[in-house]
Amino acid sequence: AKVQSALLEAMQERQVTIGAQTYPLSDPFLVLATQNPIEQEGTYQLPEAQLDRFMLKLNISYPQKSEERTILDLMATSAPDLHVNAVVDPKQIIAARDIVNQIYIDDRVKDYIVDVVWATRDPAAYNLRLEGLVRYGASPRATIYLALGARAHAFLNGRGYVTPQDVKSIGPDVLRHRIIVSYEAEAEAITSETIVERIFAGLPVP
Repeated sequence: AKVQSALLEAMQERQVTIGAQTYPLSDPFLVLATQNPIEQEGTYQLPEAQLDRFMLKLNISYPQKSEERTILDLMATSAPDLHVNAVVDPKQIIAARDIVNQIYIDDRVKDYIVDVVWATRDPAAYNLRLEGLVRYGASPRATIYLALGARAHAFLNGRGYVTPQDVKSIGPDVLRHRIIVSYEAEAEAITSETIVERIFAGLPVP
């Protein structure tokens, strides 16, 4: 419990507390985590409150054949060379982040983002046929991270404004770990990703 509490403090407040002393973390500060397939032994589900603090959940498949050959060349030794060349420094990351924060989001796109998140909680209000499939919808953090992620997606595509397609592109990564499906959905092999796909397919685009 203490370890999880410390991790939550670091992720949310960008600080750590040791005894009576609090230490701010450096900027930029990122938390990356890996998750093994759940059927493997020795894995544990994170609590929803902790999962919710991760902006994105990315599904990563096996490497390409050429990539796996590179892994072999680098790692098949008792003393692998793990030296990494920096391609960017913290100041550049902070500068890019400041640009991302200035990317314009039209009010109609903001409303679309809110509708997407609300549709995970009350799909019937949006005429989506998802009755009984969602146990818990996405939290308000999903709304915030959809906007931030859409801005970043627009930035990476060289635009100074967000489109609904930016929201759709980043949506599965923001929402897949925030929607808890019902037992009925699990019995029908319906995943949170299926729910996200149906929401984006059913909501009108501004």
